Amino acid sequence: MPVLDVLALVGASVGIALVVAAIASLVLLAGAFAATRSRARIAEVRKPLRWPVAVLAFVVALSVSTSATGLRQALGERGGPVLAQLLVIAGIAAGAWLLVRLLGVASAAVLQRFSAADGGRRARKVATQIGILRRVLSVVVVVVAFGAALFTFEAARVAGTSLLASAGLASLVAGLAAQSLLGNVFAGIQLVASDAIRVDDVVVVEGEWGTIEEITLTYVVVRVWDDRRLVLPSTYFTTTPFENWTRTTSEVMGAVELDVDWTVPVDAMRAQLERILDGNPRFDGRASALQVTGATGGSIRVRVLVTAEDGSALAELQHDVRERLVTWLREEHPDAMPRQRLAVADGGAEPAPEHLEASRR
Repeated sequence: MPVLDVLALVGASVGIALVVAAIASLVLLAGAFAATRSRARIAEVRKPLRWPVAVLAFVVALSVSTSATGLRQALGERGGPVLAQLLVIAGIAAGAWLLVRLLGVASAAVLQRFSAADGGRRARKVATQIGILRRVLSVVVVVVAFGAALFTFEAARVAGTSLLASAGLASLVAGLAAQSLLGNVFAGIQLVASDAIRVDDVVVVEGEWGTIEEITLTYVVVRVWDDRRLVLPSTYFTTTPFENWTRTTSEVMGAVELDVDWTVPVDAMRAQLERILDGNPRFDGRASALQVTGATGGSIRVRVLVTAEDGSALAELQHDVRERLVTWLREEHPDAMPRQRLAVADGGAEPAPEHLEASRR
């Protein structure tokens, strides 16, 4: 067949496929508009799906049009099957791409609806579980699509049959080689199933205070208070003790400790704490206390207990209370600052009370 005729068939097939892809994009937009009137929701659905839908529609239409227009026959016995196989592989890839994007859209919709109904601990639990489930299903889709694409080749089908015959030995070798990876994967699944940690949980790991930012099948990302990220394998949280401040609730209690002199007016200090907490937006009002927890050596230890709605608010509240109490002691009661007392003996005699002198540290 002349080259011009072949080019004409190619142009006709591609044109038909482009028209079908455009129609598919319009159908997607109409479907999103029918499902919701919110422009934000329409954008959330249309933006991640428009290209996968268009590409899949284009590949399917091109596959049909090349057969209907006779392009495959025009390419001959060698070119026609190659084109058909390429279109099948492209269709598998486009379908997998669309499925992965659909999983993302569906999980986002579920999370948005659930967060609107319950913004607390249960919502964070669902967010963690849906995130892991979406990743697992995405991996399954990609692996299945890759296998389906390989099996379009005759040699791959023959090799696959041979591999199935020796699957026992291959599985043993693969399991030994990927022992660490598989351990992390199963640990990630265990974390989700046991609800040990959730996204946005406040934890203390490796001596660092932070929040769970991301949970995957193999690792967990902890955002530390100074915006650093700790990337820990999933097995860390199944084999190493760690602190979870928001295991049952996001509300937390913290302490501020100060070493002061024996002459400190405890009642006045307690009244000053009430004034500091009064109107403080970080204090949730559940509980507060000022207690003397130690009286040894030349000073006493005062512990202040305060509560907040979450870990980050508590940290800010602790810093504020500590700073303002120190300022109050320095300005209002300088004699209550920590001091050392020295007893000076005169001529080997027992020191008398009048020989006691005080000096600041």
